[in-house]
Amino acid sequence: MLIGSSEFKLIKDSLPLGVRLLAVSKGHSQESIRKLSGFGQLDFGESRLQEAVPKKNDLNDLKQLRWHFVGSLQKNKVRGVVKEFDFIHSADSLPLLERISRISQEEQKTPNIFLQVKFRDDPKKGGFLKQDLLNSWPNIISLKNINLIGLMTIPPIAFNARQRKDLFCECRNLANHLELKECSMGMSNDWQEAIEVGATWIRLGSLLFGKRQT
Repeated sequence: MLIGSSEFKLIKDSLPLGVRLLAVSKGHSQESIRKLSGFGQLDFGESRLQEAVPKKNDLNDLKQLRWHFVGSLQKNKVRGVVKEFDFIHSADSLPLLERISRISQEEQKTPNIFLQVKFRDDPKKGGFLKQDLLNSWPNIISLKNINLIGLMTIPPIAFNARQRKDLFCECRNLANHLELKECSMGMSNDWQEAIEVGATWIRLGSLLFGKRQT
């Protein structure tokens, strides 16, 4: 069930200055997005292009909405994602970034990019390994038509609170080292831990929308 306006305000009011809320709307209806936008929420996250496009079309009258792609990005979906989304949170390799750059130039777009980093071994998650990212950095910053704004990370599901917080701290420290302002980290079960160590974007789905419909 979609969160109420008073409950939404409590969450928003609890966020420190500089921390922004991304409502992860994947698996939820455009009606739920419209209602949440009525509470003042402008940033929404989707993970499947084929699900996002009909929603965007139905909500086309809400010109102020900003759309974030948060799912694993397959190379054959890059063009569609570049055309439809303002932010990409899941750029996880140099070849993928090179493809995003080339297609962005062709489409005359400049998406905001988070680099997904994997700080622990986790076969269920993609992402740059830390050293691979550092080694690739000169090539990454030379790419055109992408706006590198930060890092994104997701801790392994089995981690406890202390382990998650340590991982989030590593992400913040690496972003600082690379002189990237933003850190997209923290979800419905760990967003407060992420904020404590420097998250600037938190991604909330079930806390706002309830259980996914699909």
